[in-house]
Amino acid sequence: MRRDELLKPLRKRSLAERLWAKRPSPLALAYAATIISLAGGSFWATRQPLPFAGEPIVVVAVPPVEEITTASTAPAEDDIAANAEEQAASVETPDAPAGEEFIGNSRQDAVVIEGPMEQDTYQQHANLVVSPRRPLTPSPVPSITETSAWGPLPKVSARGESAAKLYARKTSLSVIHSDAPKIAILLGGMGLNRTLTQKAIKELPSDVTLAFAPYGNDLQEQVDKARNQGHEVFLQVPMEPIGFPANNPGPKTLVGDAPDADNLDALRWHMSRFTGYAGLINYQGSRFLSMPKALRPVLSEVKDRGLYFLEDGSMSLSSTESTANITKAKVQRAKVVIDADPSPEAIVSALTLLEEQATGTGFAIGTGSGLEVTINTVKEWAKAAAERGIVLVPISASFKGRTG
Repeated sequence: MRRDELLKPLRKRSLAERLWAKRPSPLALAYAATIISLAGGSFWATRQPLPFAGEPIVVVAVPPVEEITTASTAPAEDDIAANAEEQAASVETPDAPAGEEFIGNSRQDAVVIEGPMEQDTYQQHANLVVSPRRPLTPSPVPSITETSAWGPLPKVSARGESAAKLYARKTSLSVIHSDAPKIAILLGGMGLNRTLTQKAIKELPSDVTLAFAPYGNDLQEQVDKARNQGHEVFLQVPMEPIGFPANNPGPKTLVGDAPDADNLDALRWHMSRFTGYAGLINYQGSRFLSMPKALRPVLSEVKDRGLYFLEDGSMSLSSTESTANITKAKVQRAKVVIDADPSPEAIVSALTLLEEQATGTGFAIGTGSGLEVTINTVKEWAKAAAERGIVLVPISASFKGRTG
């Protein structure tokens, strides 16, 4: 115990006594010790290796691509190369695992997860889900774009890339080669009425292909919006109908009796109006498409520029398919115009006919216009058709595999 200073005479205190009198309180010492311990512990922790830090490591085992052939058909070499490029592009994209895109469908892939113990692996199955609104490849792609006097035109690159390959909506090979009935629908007249165009872009399933007329305003902006919502895009080309010029599709219509140079000049003008389309489709053309001599240079140009060509199915007789055999252009022909009678009941009947054709042959193509009644009817039909096992695919899928 300290002595009572009041009972002792005054004197000079020793150094030890003076230091003891100035000692810190026990509480301050406790605070200081705590702070020093935390600082020292933190420094030590930062210097230690953490072998289990970071994100979990997952190894995905992708099964090899199986070559599918039938007794009557075998994939052409250019289709095989195109499919290989599509799969490689999908592998490079983070949100399209296993090398394929799946829209409205699923398949199971083996996933092997390496655990902390040796020779201890776990295998599970997972459904692959890809957003149906996934944006398509932005356009223009420089390697497949030619700068011309008319404007930007599509071309085939030195590596064989083309608009038909890069601008089309990708469809899984498992869907194309499946036995499920498949239907492709194209609605034209887009870009002329901005309100209806936006309605089609936002409300229709993204597997519905949209065809833009060459006469609208802000066409590239509207096309970009459609492709950002996952819609494949085609370009409508006005062609001479019966009764021309009283029945006139519009400026720079391709005319059956015009010189080939004039028709090619008009065609290139139409093709320069915007970029991002995978193919062309006729607008009218009942006379022009029945004239092989006039049609041949047009389909040759389509082939040389790496595009698909779809005939809209509005005429019973045409020379499109026979001319395509000569030019080697990639051509398909729709079977049904779904809104030839633009009433809900008639459109439903036409869609039912498409379902019957798809069930019987495996594939059916229908075309229509961007009318409000058509958009609303197709929107509701698509929901019910999916429940019946009908698979909706873009027009480009009709050019591939067993459907092409």
